[in-house]
Amino acid sequence: MIRLHTMTEAIALRVLAREGIAAIWQLQVAAGIAYRTGHSGPAASIMEIAEAAERVLMRRENACVNIEQQR
Repeated sequence: MIRLHTMTEAIALRVLAREGIAAIWQLQVAAGIAYRTGHSGPAASIMEIAEAAERVLMRRENACVNIEQQR
């Protein structure tokens, strides 16, 4: 099955590939800083990327668990 990724998911995949799992925390911190400095729009966008990265990671972990259960 071919799955179409949203732009946010595509960005999240690239960030995870480059920075690893720590990227989720770094994105959340960056969103908080942006929000506190009066940039609520960019903060929301950064949080969307962080949440998409978390979803991608959860899907990967679930896939690994399913593979292990099949053995």
